Amino acid sequence: MVDVGKWPIFTLLSPQEIASIRKACVFGTAGNEALYVTDNDEVFVFGLNYSNCLGTGDNQSTLVPKKLEALCGKKIKSLSYGSAPHVLLSTEDGVVYAWGHNGYSQLGNGTTNQGIAPIQVCTNLLIKQVVEVACGSHHSMALAADGEVFAWGYNNCGQVGSGSTANQPTPRKVTNCLHIKKVVGIACGQTSSMAVLDNGEIVCGYAHTLALTDEGLLYAWGANTYGQLGTGNKNNLLSPALIMVEKERVVEIAACHSAHTSAAKTQGGHVYMWGQCRGQSVTQPHLTHFSCTDDVFACFATPAVTWRLLSVEHEDFLTVTESLKQEFDSPETADLKFQIDGKYIHVHKAILKIRCEHFRSMFHSYWNEDSEEVIEIDQFSYPVYRAFLQYLYTDAVDLPPEDAIGLLDLATSYCENRLKKLCQHIIKRGITVENAFSLFSAAVRYDAEDLEEFCFKFCINHLTEVTQTAAFWQMDGPLLKEFIAKASKCGAFKN
Repeated sequence: MVDVGKWPIFTLLSPQEIASIRKACVFGTAGNEALYVTDNDEVFVFGLNYSNCLGTGDNQSTLVPKKLEALCGKKIKSLSYGSAPHVLLSTEDGVVYAWGHNGYSQLGNGTTNQGIAPIQVCTNLLIKQVVEVACGSHHSMALAADGEVFAWGYNNCGQVGSGSTANQPTPRKVTNCLHIKKVVGIACGQTSSMAVLDNGEIVCGYAHTLALTDEGLLYAWGANTYGQLGTGNKNNLLSPALIMVEKERVVEIAACHSAHTSAAKTQGGHVYMWGQCRGQSVTQPHLTHFSCTDDVFACFATPAVTWRLLSVEHEDFLTVTESLKQEFDSPETADLKFQIDGKYIHVHKAILKIRCEHFRSMFHSYWNEDSEEVIEIDQFSYPVYRAFLQYLYTDAVDLPPEDAIGLLDLATSYCENRLKKLCQHIIKRGITVENAFSLFSAAVRYDAEDLEEFCFKFCINHLTEVTQTAAFWQMDGPLLKEFIAKASKCGAFKN
């Protein structure tokens, strides 16, 4: 939930216009351009139209919102902007649009002609479904659903990851050491940088890029004047290099080249910032007291811009989904309590019956549970069962990989196949050398074939380290023999 009133440019709009906003982004070197999407999926822009950054087809600035007909109904998913300025966005269908300054082919159309209105970025991106986009000052990035990363535009510091400093006129796949990796997030910054996330977001800045693989490995390349690559020095990198980060897993990143500031949020809820902060070059993440990355920019960014496309919901407008989320574990409206490890979770029978076949069978008149007000659960832990019930209300899961194993067990027992897939995704994100073999064992035990194969490949890629962990030697004999035999067949011991 974000209040757009925090950004001064929105004071130009009427209360009726403010009330219609569902997504918004403030951009520009002075924070004086804005784009917003209404509840009818109409797209409007207003503000200074420097270098046609508003995409209205003319060079006129406007204090009155103008509709971008070419984007209305497209269901915008991701939006980013560069200080050139140029704008990139992707839709829920995976299509990329671009407009604005194009002196270095940052629009990806192979020319240097300025884009006065949104154009579809085609070439080799046409056959890809793009899930996130990011803009550097004069270069652009796109992350495909299959984990491939593309870059194009200005390349003076190697920010497109081609291994040279030649400009790239059309989208080019970033390969080198990333060609065998599946990237789940990338980030670029101007005088700032960050570690990445697990939800696929991308952010860009001036001339450097970061990428995160599904193994949780962070790569960086490009400019490093302020130490924004995290390498411990200020040397530029022309190709992706593996970067060591703190042990705490990062789940969200934020960068804004116009503010020269970066931020990251960890799985433990800690928010860090680094880059050029209040005139100082902070080359390593600094722990803040903030609870979200947006607050970092509210306090430190000048001018007031947003680092991402914000989702906006007003207090007087709640979707069915948001209403259900609010009612989870609500004693005021619940008609049933689960007791686990001495703790209560308040739920609604009707919702459980609608969402889960297990509960639909349980709450029949001829079963005792249907007439009870409290049901005690002893086969699962409190964090696991709470996460399961919350999933039924929110369609999302927020658990560390160790607890996700227990939830995978529950999902298997209750025949919840979608939840089973979500658990596998969480476990993949959280795999490390220390827990890899335990996760592999869990995947075998719960008949999760895709997860089993993923964990097996991770173990093979880090075989020496994995075989030195306690989990490897504590595993039961048959499974250990099966692993060794399979590893031998794929050539893991050929040296």
